[in-house]
Amino acid sequence: MIFTKAHGLGNDFIITDDRENNFSGDLSALAKKLCHRRTGIGADGLIFVRKSDCCDVRMQIFNSDGSEAEMCGNGVRCFAKYVYDKGIFKHERMRVETLAGPMLIDLTISDGAAVAARVDMGVPETNRENIPVAGKGVCQLEKLSAMGREFTFSTILLGVPHTVIFMDHLPTAEEVMKYGSVIEPMTELFPKKTNVNFTHVVDDNTIEVRTYERGCGPTLACGTGSSSAAVCCAMAGYTGKRVEVRLELGSLNIEWAENAHVFMTGPAAFSFEGSVDI
Repeated sequence: MIFTKAHGLGNDFIITDDRENNFSGDLSALAKKLCHRRTGIGADGLIFVRKSDCCDVRMQIFNSDGSEAEMCGNGVRCFAKYVYDKGIFKHERMRVETLAGPMLIDLTISDGAAVAARVDMGVPETNRENIPVAGKGVCQLEKLSAMGREFTFSTILLGVPHTVIFMDHLPTAEEVMKYGSVIEPMTELFPKKTNVNFTHVVDDNTIEVRTYERGCGPTLACGTGSSSAAVCCAMAGYTGKRVEVRLELGSLNIEWAENAHVFMTGPAAFSFEGSVDI
């Protein structure tokens, strides 16, 4: 397998062109093997470029635990950079098919290479039955307990389920691991598990987010999580509808537009390329 290692603000992915469907075995096991940070290449996810019948190209992504994800915000920016830079679809605007639906992406090009992308993340789903979250109606500013501590949270679906945990401080890595690992698999509340975004509101235009991703654990950045945190903060009246989301290695700019669509803008970069015998 010839691959490219890419990342969006530290959220890293192995990307390979498989439009000819050469890899058709146990892709879940392959993802676990290649994403392992001690015995594999190391990544948060494995992404395949595939042909699409409805869009310019299709993205298939597996988390590091082998589970297939519907979509990934940082992943789709890296995917779009790969598709453009490799000449697979040489247009600054592209439609990418995902399990969460088609994503419209506008690339920023510098010296012939894509360096950033603006992604139309779609319209957030707030009906808890469709997210899913136990109960009925909108899941906003509710309470849950984890490890003897009570949290205020909201949950939406933006490609994948995201729970926003509101914090009065920037959470530490220890807090993200301790509480995220307990909240993510609360299937009595979140039947399909959930991504957990610990969110601190800095001011009306700025928030800080640390994410425990479903199927990955703590990651340096999460595009869908950052977008979801921005939406939940705006819904609660804590911020406006345009915010800078500060992550460990940089920031994403999120806009919840008048047409109800969420737009995420951020960088994408290649780390290295190589080949591996699978």
